[in-house]
Amino acid sequence: MDAIEIMTTNGDLTEVNMTDVEALTLLIRGKILLPNSNGYDDARQIWNAMIDRRPAIIIQCNGPADVVTSVNFARAHGLLVSVRGGGHNVAGNAVCDGGLMIDLSMMRNVHVNPDTQRARAGGGATWGDFDAETQLYGLATTGGLISSTGVGGLTLGGGIGWLSPSHGLACDNLISVEVVTANGEVVTASETQNSDLFWGLQGGSGNFGVATSLEFQLHPVGPIMFGGMVFYPLEVAEEVLAQFRDFMATAPDNLAAMAGIITPPDGTMVLALVAVYNGNIAEGEAALAPLRAFGTSSLDTFAPTPYRTIQTLFDAGAPSGRRYYFKSSFLNELSADAISTVCEYAQNCPSPYSKIFIEFMRGAFSRVPRDATVFDHRSSSYNLLVIGAWPDQEDDAENRDWTRDIWGAMQPYSSGRVYVNYLGTVEDEGSDRIMAAYGPGKYEKLLALKKKYDPENLFRMNQNIRPDVG
Repeated sequence: MDAIEIMTTNGDLTEVNMTDVEALTLLIRGKILLPNSNGYDDARQIWNAMIDRRPAIIIQCNGPADVVTSVNFARAHGLLVSVRGGGHNVAGNAVCDGGLMIDLSMMRNVHVNPDTQRARAGGGATWGDFDAETQLYGLATTGGLISSTGVGGLTLGGGIGWLSPSHGLACDNLISVEVVTANGEVVTASETQNSDLFWGLQGGSGNFGVATSLEFQLHPVGPIMFGGMVFYPLEVAEEVLAQFRDFMATAPDNLAAMAGIITPPDGTMVLALVAVYNGNIAEGEAALAPLRAFGTSSLDTFAPTPYRTIQTLFDAGAPSGRRYYFKSSFLNELSADAISTVCEYAQNCPSPYSKIFIEFMRGAFSRVPRDATVFDHRSSSYNLLVIGAWPDQEDDAENRDWTRDIWGAMQPYSSGRVYVNYLGTVEDEGSDRIMAAYGPGKYEKLLALKKKYDPENLFRMNQNIRPDVG
C-alpha cells in the first residue's frame, strides 16, 4: 500500500503517502493504529454503541509532544480531526469517520499536591482516575456522575456533579489548562495567562484546542459521606416528587440531589430519589431523613458511604456498549403539570434501560457570576435529562421517538436552554441548540475566540462554533 485515503476538513477524500505515515511513526512516542492494526477496533469504540465510526488513523498519544505532532500532521494535510478523552460523550464527537483521531486515553496520570490542595490530570484521565488519587488525601473537586466520564470533556462543557451545590461546577474549580492550539503551539490558559482562552475553556467545549492537562482546586471531601437512594412506587410518584421539590427548595448547600424514573432489575418502574450530603455523617442522616419518609418505599440504600463509591452510583445503570440517545433542557418550573407530564410519558417507556432524571441546580453553582464562565445557566433550578438506552439496533426508531416525545411534551416548562454536555449531534439537535447551550452574548464572544485560536475550524468534532458563520 503506497497511500491511505483520509477524510479532509471539507468532506473530500485525500491520499496521504505511506512514507509520510511512516515518518510520523518515528516522531510519535505512543501508537499509530490503522484499520488493520491490532487494537484498532477497541480504540475506536466508545461508551455509546450507536457511534460506529472508523477513523483512517488513530494516534494514541503518550504526552503533549505527541499531540503537537498529531495536530501539525492533520493541519498540514487538511485532515478531519476528532479528539478522544474519556470517550463518554453521547454525541460521539470523540470518533471521526475516515479522518484522524487524536486519542488521549494513554494520558491518564493524576498528580495531587495535598499542601496546596491542587491536582493536575492528564487529558485522558477519567473521574475514576481522578477520585482515586485525590481521595488518598481526603480531597476532591466536582466531577462527573459516572466514573468512566473523562475529566477533560466534562470540565470543558461545564461539569455538573454531586459537589456542585457545595463547590460549583468542575469548570468553576479549574485553575489552569495546558492546551495544544490549532497551530501546534502549547500554551497555558489561566486567569493570568491567555485569560481569554481560559474563559472559553470554562464551558466552550473542545472548540479551541486539545486540553492535554487540567489543574483543579481541591476541597476536603469524605472519605465517607452520607448518601444513597430511596425508591417509591410509580403510583405515588407525582405526590412524592412534589414533596421532594418543596424539600429541596430549602435544602442546605452541602446537600445534592436528583430524582429519576428508572426500572430496577426486578422490572418494576419506580421513582428514585438520589441524594448525597457533603459533611458530617450524623448531620447528613438528619438532613436527609424527610425525603426517606415521603411514603412507603420499596428500597432505601442510604448509609455512610465512601465518596469514591458515591461517584459510581450510576455506573452499573449506564454501561459502555448500549445504544444511548439523550434529550435535555433546563426547566423554568417543576409545576404539578410538569410532574404529571413526566410521570405519564414514563409509563410508555419501551426499554427497561431508559431513564428520566430531574437534576436540582442550586447552592454554590447558582452564585457564580454569569460572566465568570461560558456556562450560562446559573439561574436554572431544574435540569431535565431523558436518557434513551437499549441494546439492539432494530429498536433505534422506537426508543428515539420515546425520548423525543417526552422532551417535546416538557417544552412548555422549559427555558429553551440546554447543558452542552447533554447535546447530541448537530444533525439531530440543530445549530440553534448549540447557541442555546452557550447563551446570548456569550456565543458572540466565543465566536471571536474561535476566529482567533482556530480560524480554519480544525477542531470541529465538538458542539461546534463555526468561525465562518456569524
